[in-house]
Amino acid sequence: MSYQLPANVTKNERTVKQGFWKKLLGLAGKLPFAEELAAAYYCAFDPATPKAPKAMLMAALAYFVLPFDAIPDFLAGIGYADDAAVIAGTIALVAKHITPEHYAKARAALGLKSKEQPKES
Repeated sequence: MSYQLPANVTKNERTVKQGFWKKLLGLAGKLPFAEELAAAYYCAFDPATPKAPKAMLMAALAYFVLPFDAIPDFLAGIGYADDAAVIAGTIALVAKHITPEHYAKARAALGLKSKEQPKES
């Protein structure tokens, strides 16, 4: 017997696939948490990510994509505060599953320079 993800997780996955990159790339220069969002995306769609962290990430990413928020996104200055809080909280819960590779993919997708690893003496 195989385990299927609940319907709301697959609905969140469809929502994220349809709207995530369009919204993120349109706002990337304005969002201080764009890299974390993109890394969360790559973690959520990584087959190696366990189902529970995947479900939490999909819910947080869907919250970012959907226009219906606790604080409407169009409000200048504070519109993305709730999105940032949801993403930060979710990332804190699943941080061990977000790998350096997820962050590297995020930086590449956003056109950011790779972070250099400190040189050992």
